[in-house]
Amino acid sequence: MLEDPTTAAPHPAPPSSWPATYPQGYAVVDVETTGLARDDRIVSAAVYQLDALGAVQDHWYTLVNPQRDPGPVWIHGLTEEVLEGAPRFPEIAGELAERLADRVLVAHNAAFDWSMLAREYARSKSAAPVRQRLCTIALSKELGLPLPNHKLETLAAHYGVVQRRAHHALDDARVLAETFRPSLHRAAETGLRLPLLACQPLTEWSDGPAIGRQRSYQQTWRPSRKRPACPYPNPGRYEPGGQLVQGMRVAFSGDTSVDRELLEDRAIEAGLHVATSVSRLTSVLVTNDPDSPTSKTAKARSFGTPVIDEAAFMQLLQDVTPAPPTNR
Repeated sequence: MLEDPTTAAPHPAPPSSWPATYPQGYAVVDVETTGLARDDRIVSAAVYQLDALGAVQDHWYTLVNPQRDPGPVWIHGLTEEVLEGAPRFPEIAGELAERLADRVLVAHNAAFDWSMLAREYARSKSAAPVRQRLCTIALSKELGLPLPNHKLETLAAHYGVVQRRAHHALDDARVLAETFRPSLHRAAETGLRLPLLACQPLTEWSDGPAIGRQRSYQQTWRPSRKRPACPYPNPGRYEPGGQLVQGMRVAFSGDTSVDRELLEDRAIEAGLHVATSVSRLTSVLVTNDPDSPTSKTAKARSFGTPVIDEAAFMQLLQDVTPAPPTNR
């Protein structure tokens, strides 16, 4: 189960030029799963432990018996026969937790890997000792890397990292560790604030009666948040090619590379009003898939609401026009 049984070395003291707010250690994680749904299971997991500067301290890999169909074998290559004698997640939960403890979880599309781990720990009636995560997709965007897309193989090619076994958890974690290190150093050199997000462990999980391969569950891993009221009046719609103005109502639709909560927090910090739905008062809709048949995109089209993608929105957030003074 262990690829490298050595004990992780202590974190070194970073150079004086290193941002003081940066974490002291990282756990680069990759999991292969039976699918992408919330009731799917982990079939293999790998962790590369990195020190404060991104150097490898240790690495670890295990198969996991999902106690169900292994799912897309043509992707991860793990058949029922291979997984039959593998440990179940509760049997490796403690050792995995030791690898994650006191470190920032790093993954490519970290929201997915974290949510899969959080659910597995909740099923085991425990919690992963992870308080923060960092998505390498979000970091690449923050750094402005000239990538045609944000696939792991594209990021690897950018840094000259050779990928040997795509969709094998151990090799994917190795590739990610080797690409994260130069990204971390580039971020430190420019004083970039790392896009760290808080991890909220699942506190409850209940498996209901199986219906086919579906299971019912109760999840509290992303509770609803009460947003502060926007202090500025709505100045109207966003004019394409112009700037955002404080008080504009912004709605989001579909998947985003940067975690949705991070986008919402930055919008609120900039003085924008984050709306949960699209109406005639919505200033702009942010979506990476404007042709998707969602209710928000359909309403935006019917109301003539401007639509921009995530990259454009992140760029606009860098220079939001202050709200005009109000007459009292």
